[in-house]
Amino acid sequence: MSAHTQTAEKGQNTTLLCQESYVCSGTDEAIFECDECRSLQCQRCEEELHQPERLRNHERTRIRPGHVPYCDSCKGANGNIMHASMTGSRQIAAVRCQVCKINLCVECQKRTHAGGNRRKHPVTVYHAGKAQEQEEEEGMDEETKRRKMTEKVVSFLLVDETEEIQVRNEEDFIKKLDCSPDQHLKVVSIFGNTGDGKSHTLNHTFFYGREVFKTSPAQESCTVGVWAAYDPVRKVVVIDTEGLLGATVNLSQRTRLLLKVLAISDLVIYRTRADRLHNDLFKFLGDASEAYLKHFTKELKATTARCGLDVPLSTLGPGVIIFHETVYTKLLGSDHPSEVPEKLIQDRFRKLSCFPEAFSSIHYKGTRTYNPPTDFSGLRRAVEQQLENNTTRSPRQPGVIYKALKALSDRFSGEIPDDQMAHSSFFPDEYFTCSSVCLSCGCGCKRSMNHAKEGVPHESKSRCRYSHQYDNRVYTCKACYERGMEVSVVPKTSASTDSPWLGLAKYAWSGYVIECPNCGVVYRSRQYWFGNQDPVNTVVRTEIEHVWPGTDGFLKDNNNAAQRLLDGMNFMAQSVSELSLGPTKAVTSWLTDQIAPAYWRPNSQILSCNKCNTPFKDNDTKHHCRACGEGFCDGCSSKTRPVPERGWGPAPVRVCDNCYENRGIQLDVAELPSDEEGGTLIARKVGEAVQNTLGAVVTAMDIPLGLVKDAARPAYWVPDHEILHCHNCRKEFSIKLSKHHCRACGQGFCDECSHDRRAVPSRGWDHPVRVCFNCNKKPGDL
Repeated sequence: MSAHTQTAEKGQNTTLLCQESYVCSGTDEAIFECDECRSLQCQRCEEELHQPERLRNHERTRIRPGHVPYCDSCKGANGNIMHASMTGSRQIAAVRCQVCKINLCVECQKRTHAGGNRRKHPVTVYHAGKAQEQEEEEGMDEETKRRKMTEKVVSFLLVDETEEIQVRNEEDFIKKLDCSPDQHLKVVSIFGNTGDGKSHTLNHTFFYGREVFKTSPAQESCTVGVWAAYDPVRKVVVIDTEGLLGATVNLSQRTRLLLKVLAISDLVIYRTRADRLHNDLFKFLGDASEAYLKHFTKELKATTARCGLDVPLSTLGPGVIIFHETVYTKLLGSDHPSEVPEKLIQDRFRKLSCFPEAFSSIHYKGTRTYNPPTDFSGLRRAVEQQLENNTTRSPRQPGVIYKALKALSDRFSGEIPDDQMAHSSFFPDEYFTCSSVCLSCGCGCKRSMNHAKEGVPHESKSRCRYSHQYDNRVYTCKACYERGMEVSVVPKTSASTDSPWLGLAKYAWSGYVIECPNCGVVYRSRQYWFGNQDPVNTVVRTEIEHVWPGTDGFLKDNNNAAQRLLDGMNFMAQSVSELSLGPTKAVTSWLTDQIAPAYWRPNSQILSCNKCNTPFKDNDTKHHCRACGEGFCDGCSSKTRPVPERGWGPAPVRVCDNCYENRGIQLDVAELPSDEEGGTLIARKVGEAVQNTLGAVVTAMDIPLGLVKDAARPAYWVPDHEILHCHNCRKEFSIKLSKHHCRACGQGFCDECSHDRRAVPSRGWDHPVRVCFNCNKKPGDL
């Protein structure tokens, strides 16, 4: 029995030879293929083989050009298909084993000839031409064509367990789906408890049993995050989700992620494998409906406007199919054929006070599995019927689907505090609303998460109460309010039209003012000698507002007259000090040299530290070692000990590090100070005593000066003793690094981080004053 002849050109057949060799010895061209004989036969062999009565009814087909036989191993006795039941169609043979004398497809060859002695059997390879493939495709029924279309479908991770989208952009999303950008699609997602077979259900409902979504017999969940695949038959994006009640660290984030998937879906399958429907199913759908209406309808409308989408995103939720599989119990409604299962489900929702108003429809589809496998045909028909309905949810392009998911992920993201997790609801408001709480009344903000990024302020529907601690009153001009405008006003030292010094003089005479941008100065606290009324009774209205974390106070004392006076005096003193700094340093250095001992190096000759060679600047202090007389910086001459050989004793005096280490070395008699030097040394000691005394006096004067500064400090300024480092660069304050208050926020900054000047009308500073970098970046008036 011979094999068929092959050509090297394009891998196509030229001649198929007889495989029986009954009459022709395998040299004649094959004309027929007999399924029962499982061979190709020439004209003579076919006539001789089928002469007996029992063989005359064999099914024989005439071979066409480019013909390739079917796999023999896929067919059992009497032509029953075995392997075809698993693969979905009869497989074309890829090779013919010359020893076993059978035709094998690729799968059967791997299964029967992959090991043992059969692995060495010689085979002949069949090459199906394009004509054969086209002929086979034309001969396929509709079901077989659908199976073939899904053979190359693969799934991909769309969103991970931390709510991060795993596709880079819209083009990447379309590429992974492997569909056309102009193709109009619908989205089908599945929900359910972990271990109920959600991935298995999708594989058999949409992909004819192929493992597009991974399944596993292990205890750990095989689906983590959200996975997606494209069904080219029904033109839908199929989404597989992580199961409920599974072990996870980010339980709250996973629950919020499920609702995002539900929001972009057109059809939701809730898969449950239980003999009776559990309450958690109804609780989940009820809470999801409430959260969808409260948080997602508004956001979907905003996404439509923001992205300029041609297809509006429906604000009505998806349809729901409850797929219920039982083993020992009857399906819902089977006891009472007159009752519709959907009505029984609606009654169950009402009993649990759950109202699935957001969903466009809820359908029940059940199956009872007496013997595995599960029958998914009913679910498949129900899904296809719902997908054909475009009355509430119309197909849309894949780019629209991605933009909707991206918008929801950007809006509802971030960590959820543990103390705000609500366990009585699947989708509590805390998952989607701002977590800020009013410091005065304790009510929460009702805005969506991350609203501050869009410049939207906090908001609460409840009224706040007054707290003396936060002084959360707001004054509005009464005259403007009567004209239909709400203009906030604050008490301050002087009017915006007054110069700083004139404003201080008016403040000393007639008190603080309340100035409206539209009406001008509407109130002065001491306008008359007597009978001055309270502004609340005359020119302003009072409102109580919420105090949100991180916001400024309201009617804190903006009377900054004392601080203005100190700022003016400090400016004058600083100017005089800077102008007189050079002459003062020169005179001080000359006087020091006049009373210095003879062995000290003159100050004019000391340009750098004698040890570390650090150059001295104008503001740096030079220190003489009492032992060697050289000049050092403070760090290299910080140690003290008596120097009796130089006349400094018995009290310890400043010495350099080298002389401190060589303290045991005594000076020669010639090096001891003379009488004249002794007199100079006494003058130096007296000079140091006077200098120390004056320093103590200056230090004692600094203490009441600090008290004056604290007394003059506006109420919204952070006290000096609480400021340990710069609020911006975090540098620690010291004697050389001064503290400066920002006139807008009241925090403490170094000079580099607060050298900008800008008017702060809300704080009573109508002329340019010191502000920090952050406040200077804010748009509008401060």
